[in-house]
Amino acid sequence: MKKALLALSVFSIFAFVSCKENASSKVKSDNVAEAAQRDEAGKQLPVMSFEKEEHDFGTIEQGTPQETVFKFTNTGNAPLIITNATSSCGCTVPDPPKDPIAPGDTGELVVKFNGSGQNQVTKTITVNANTEKGSELLRIKAFVNPKGAAPVGPTSK
Repeated sequence: MKKALLALSVFSIFAFVSCKENASSKVKSDNVAEAAQRDEAGKQLPVMSFEKEEHDFGTIEQGTPQETVFKFTNTGNAPLIITNATSSCGCTVPDPPKDPIAPGDTGELVVKFNGSGQNQVTKTITVNANTEKGSELLRIKAFVNPKGAAPVGPTSK
């Protein structure tokens, strides 16, 4: 029994050493070059650079529709694809561009707010895209006075 175990151990060590010696000879240089190109292409990503990430509508009357545009540039080195844009509330509706934005090109994200709520209101818009972070966060805010009420909040200039 001991002889069989010893023979099996010696055979295993010999097989391991012979496999290790042949491993480098099995690597094909074409595969290495192709893998390097694939890895380099994987590093190319779009980048969303916004002119502003927050918009303040100032003081508005409740129920008064508002609209703003968030302009951005793709400062990355790959086409930018916006897959989804959602808001933190149904009263805010983002409308992103549908087509890819090429590197160096600009785009616009239109955001509509129906003026609901009262007092200081802040809403967020999440933009999902093929960027390194995967999503961008935008904000809109307003001070909403009740309909027919005298202004009580900060006044816009």
